[in-house]
Amino acid sequence: MLNSMKNVLNCFRANENSLLECSKIIALQQKRTSYVMKRKYPVGLHKKTGPRYGEKLKHRHFIYEVIESPYDKELKPLEVILTDYVEGIGNKGEKLTLKHSIAYKLILPGLAVYASPENIEKYKDIDNESKLAFSSPYVPRTMNILMSRLVMVPMNINNPWKLERWHVHSALRSHGIICPAEAIKMPDHEISGPNIELMENKEFYIEVTINNKEKQLVRCRIHHVHKTPTLCSRLPADFYKYPAEPIFPEDKPILDSMPRHRLCKHTEPLVEMEY
Repeated sequence: MLNSMKNVLNCFRANENSLLECSKIIALQQKRTSYVMKRKYPVGLHKKTGPRYGEKLKHRHFIYEVIESPYDKELKPLEVILTDYVEGIGNKGEKLTLKHSIAYKLILPGLAVYASPENIEKYKDIDNESKLAFSSPYVPRTMNILMSRLVMVPMNINNPWKLERWHVHSALRSHGIICPAEAIKMPDHEISGPNIELMENKEFYIEVTINNKEKQLVRCRIHHVHKTPTLCSRLPADFYKYPAEPIFPEDKPILDSMPRHRLCKHTEPLVEMEY
């Protein structure tokens, strides 16, 4: 193997000057992937009075130690300026400090530029208030979660009740959605029960306000429950895969226009219900 490498190197030595003059073949500048290495066993020197050191190197002379590696360097965060709105990151004109992996994904497609003095001067006049698509970069993600969520609102099966804001607030919290009660707008029609025949697994919608600006409709259903599990109204395990009828017929166009649960595979409501 060493002899074959030596032969290859000898072929290049004859054209060494011409290769160095050709900048298209050999890059003269240092790359970020360069390694700094040294021989573990240095090659011995010639003696002044003795015979010349043999030209052939020993196997130990080809053992190297890594002095500096590009992977050992700690990459500092990059400062960038967004040239457009990026969901989950920021708005146009914002100066952010991001990790290298995230910053490069924005710089390459032109969604951000380096925060150099020239770019800071170029983008300083951007009026963020007039360019904001949303009140927060996380609003689109929040709206996507809310619009496709099916919230089951548990109500008592025996005692009379009237659906109030705190019922929905508690149901949202059980689904992992934390929001102030003031941000929930209840339906215009009053919903009261219990009424299993007319309301069990029937739909209605509420409106949630995000950051006092954006509004999103959320699909909800009534489910009658009891402290004793055997007395609760029974729903099939895959009830969320079927659409349901609205409590109020006039709300049907709005409910049909809203996205359904991501696992909803059927187009017809579930007819057979167990109570």
